[in-house]
Amino acid sequence: MARIYTIVNQKGGVGKTTTAINLSTYLGHYNQSVLIVDLDSQANATSCLGVDKNTIKSGTYEVLIGAAPIGPQILRNPHYKISLLPASPALAGAEVELIDLPQRESRLKVALAQVSSRYQYIIIDCPPSLSLLTINGLVAAQGGVIIPVQCEYLALEGLGQLSQTLAKVRVSMVPDLKVRGVVLTMFDSRTRLANDVVAEVHNHFPDQVFKSVIPRSVRLAEAPSYGQPISIYAPDSHAARSYDALAREILEQDGVSIPQSQS
Repeated sequence: MARIYTIVNQKGGVGKTTTAINLSTYLGHYNQSVLIVDLDSQANATSCLGVDKNTIKSGTYEVLIGAAPIGPQILRNPHYKISLLPASPALAGAEVELIDLPQRESRLKVALAQVSSRYQYIIIDCPPSLSLLTINGLVAAQGGVIIPVQCEYLALEGLGQLSQTLAKVRVSMVPDLKVRGVVLTMFDSRTRLANDVVAEVHNHFPDQVFKSVIPRSVRLAEAPSYGQPISIYAPDSHAARSYDALAREILEQDGVSIPQSQS
């Protein structure tokens, strides 16, 4: 069965989609079968992989409301060695429609159970809000949540709110929901503030912060406009090496051996 990790943070602009896309493509590089689930109505993960969200006739929305089975909606990208359950703007309507549906908080979990045996990793990209879509992502997070935290002051306030949210979800729905790890993003070593934020995050989540830190990067910001992950757009960049290191760190922690030629 797949390890299912949900990328979540209520604050926008912290690198959730960037982390979902680039972590997934590097896991694919290390011979892992990966499914990305785009759970955001902005469909940024879909667009970042070169898929026009306006051409999606059936995807996450249809799966959640029960209008289509999950398997046929999954797109396979052999070039990046990953698969995608795409999103379209129609997903915004799911918030309203899910309210009256049975098992509204666990519909994604139920759907993923039908295909999880096909993958070693399922990475869920959540919207920047606490909504029914995000709740579905959290309930499905069998392997835990991965939290990207931007190395800026306001990120700390959002981190406190997220901690409270996770605590509430554990009490009401998922008692064993765990933090798989915190990813520090947009790090600028030249600023004292960035280093202060790193220290504060380590205080907040002792022993749960990944060693791999993602730098602030122009190349990383440019890659989505070309519909490419950083591993294709700028494979020799510092950002690419950092996401490569993050994937290897997660694989090592998960007990997955990496062929020597690829390490």
